[in-house]
Amino acid sequence: MLLWVVAIALIFVAWQVLLKLTGIPAYVIPSPGAALAQIHDNAELMRELTWQTVSETFYGYIVGAVVGFLLAVLMAQMPIVHRLLYPALITSQAVPIVAIAAPLVIVFGFGLTPKLIIVAWIVFFPVVVNVLDGLASVDQDQVNLARLLGGTRLRTFLIVRLPACIGPLFSGLKIGASYAVTGAVIGEWTASSRIGLGTFLLSANAQMNTAGVYGAMLLLTAIGIGSFLLVLVAEHFATPWRTRMTAPAWFGRRVTPSAPPPDPPAREGLK
Repeated sequence: MLLWVVAIALIFVAWQVLLKLTGIPAYVIPSPGAALAQIHDNAELMRELTWQTVSETFYGYIVGAVVGFLLAVLMAQMPIVHRLLYPALITSQAVPIVAIAAPLVIVFGFGLTPKLIIVAWIVFFPVVVNVLDGLASVDQDQVNLARLLGGTRLRTFLIVRLPACIGPLFSGLKIGASYAVTGAVIGEWTASSRIGLGTFLLSANAQMNTAGVYGAMLLLTAIGIGSFLLVLVAEHFATPWRTRMTAPAWFGRRVTPSAPPPDPPAREGLK
């Protein structure tokens, strides 16, 4: 976490140094202090706008992650579904997300639904692809062994297949977390009936409020970084074997092996 703070501080320092060296006027690129002051001076408004954008990002992210995971599991368990849907998924990602927003507004109107769909649309594809790759890389010998020991299809999935795809799942979740806020902003630009950071950014840009534009950009960046860090923390707790060789204390009480029983006394030989 300290390295994250240092990296962000270095970005602000480089920003300030660039302005000093190049002499770019403030109405083109404001200083970091001016952008932060814009957030501070409009703290109540910025809080409401940030909460609106965070809500859209969070709910859309959850929908996209859940739908992507379930769809990947279904495609992995049913090859015919995989062959039918995978080309359609690839095609869906070739459509520009901005072009999708307009039909969504026509169908669902200016409300929360189009924005959730746009965020979910961005999130679910990396989740689907990564989970599919994880399920495809499961050691088939382990699957065969589980079935040989009498494991049902469901138990084999829960015990063997599901743990194998946790790493790829979190890879997809981290990618989705980085881009989810982008979907929320696009949704606000095209399908918003309530103002958020995205609509505020457009309004500030139209009013030549450069400090406001960069202030909104900083808040959107903070949402993206915060989302990524939350997924990173969840991954740390969900995959403890990546960082430690022993189970954590919350995983269960450690059982101390009992001492082996003493050897039985030797029998006397027959006389």
